[in-house]
Amino acid sequence: MGSEVNCSKQCYVYRALILLCIVTFRSSTTTSVLHGSLYVNGDAFIATIDEDFICATLDWWPPTKCDYGTCSWGNSSLLNLDLSNPFLLNAVKAFAPLKLRLGGTLQDKLRYQTPNDQTPCTPFVQNSTTMFGFDEGCLPISRWDELSNFFKSTGAKVVFGLNALTGRMVGPDGSSTGAWDSTNAKSLIRHTIDSGYTTYGWELGNEVSGSGIGAHVAADQYASDLIHLQQIVQKIYNGIKEKPIVIGPGGFFELGWFKEFTSKASSSLQVVTHHIYNLGPGVDDHLVEKILNPSYLDGGSQPFRDLQNILKNNGNSTVAWVGEAGGAYNSGRDHITNSFVFSFWYLDQLGMSSTYDTKTYCRQTLIGGNYGLLNTTTFAPNPDYYSALLWHRLMGSKVLSTSFIGTNKLRAYAHCSKNSTGMTLLLMNLDNSKSIEVDVSIGNGVSNQNLTLQHHAPNLMREEYHLSAKNGDIQSQTVLLNSEELSVGGDNSHTMPQLKPKLLRNSSPLRVSPLSILFARIPSLILPACR
Repeated sequence: MGSEVNCSKQCYVYRALILLCIVTFRSSTTTSVLHGSLYVNGDAFIATIDEDFICATLDWWPPTKCDYGTCSWGNSSLLNLDLSNPFLLNAVKAFAPLKLRLGGTLQDKLRYQTPNDQTPCTPFVQNSTTMFGFDEGCLPISRWDELSNFFKSTGAKVVFGLNALTGRMVGPDGSSTGAWDSTNAKSLIRHTIDSGYTTYGWELGNEVSGSGIGAHVAADQYASDLIHLQQIVQKIYNGIKEKPIVIGPGGFFELGWFKEFTSKASSSLQVVTHHIYNLGPGVDDHLVEKILNPSYLDGGSQPFRDLQNILKNNGNSTVAWVGEAGGAYNSGRDHITNSFVFSFWYLDQLGMSSTYDTKTYCRQTLIGGNYGLLNTTTFAPNPDYYSALLWHRLMGSKVLSTSFIGTNKLRAYAHCSKNSTGMTLLLMNLDNSKSIEVDVSIGNGVSNQNLTLQHHAPNLMREEYHLSAKNGDIQSQTVLLNSEELSVGGDNSHTMPQLKPKLLRNSSPLRVSPLSILFARIPSLILPACR
């Protein structure tokens, strides 16, 4: 009795918080289920992404590109990729459209054959004494025609990465002097437009910004060169209503360099691109641990936050893209960056970057290396292909704010749904033994109250897409959708499998199994933010 009388207001608040924690965090050793509460602000969106947010890369690496004794590129180069493969055709068509960024390290050693060029056009030849380990290569004009026709037939939106080192002198320390020589690039651009090919964007350089990889260009010179590229595009595409966008620098984010570059490039720069390989080298034995570590994943937000702040302070229309992201550099790691477990990193990156107003995210690669969305040999989809396709079909352009109270093993993101009313949740359970049951509440500024999913239109249906690894092996390259194996080509049609949801009533629990991923589309939740 005495303790009740003497208990202050703060005491009651403290007890209430303890009770809330007990209810929210309750777990049972018999059911192995954790419980948590997800709050979604449905009153206003916090950022927007492009409708064609999903992007993938195609690279120039030849079969002789090897890392740590493993040669993982096969015939996936832009110079030798089999463009007639039906799996490849259908994989790209399924996105309708898929953005494709053409580029990579060797783009800054690439020459473009032109109609009147009599110089022999030879592929990249390995030479360990030269920068990047290869001599200069050449893109035959006939191959560019083949590639352009492939992009047209699949509906892909193409960004071409131009050689930014042409005309420069590169010193022993990698420092580059002199201005960009645009002569060869102008010839390629003119041939492209004269042939009636459509290019979504022209990007200048690959990883020669900031400290650079192999070479680096000062920010003021890079800005000057990019302004020059914009002038070329405006002149060559004069009279054409929809002109390609101009993009750069396609390198690793360094705060000071990017701040100077974006400021001096000003309105000539329509998209600023940066690359992400925050898991370290592919040879790292702790990749899986990093991918499943919530704190490590959280650490990936800093470049997005810093770049967003730079662009806000500049006050112009430049937007941010992730121009290349393979997670683990030097071609990734077999049975990790091309297996189910990598979807936790990849989808978390998509969700996180979206919240910071990143408009497009380009995955390294569509095919090639150990991080392709497609198998380099068979062209069959790896698990991340299906993760990307589900994102593309379900997650709309408006990004909603979320907060989760409960275990830190749940990653949660929310968008207004794509081509549907309501919202779509992306929930990922990093826990290897316990399911997580999620109570969802939605802030509604119009009615000044929170809606709960289980009590809002309880008899209406929602769609659930559960992704998990075959036989529970997270390093498997086979993925299950709602417990059914996804595969292509079983009927010789080479078509992508249908991604069918499981239908549940809103009143049923929202549960994510251990080490699995859930997309949940809830069309009955009509939110002010999504109107």
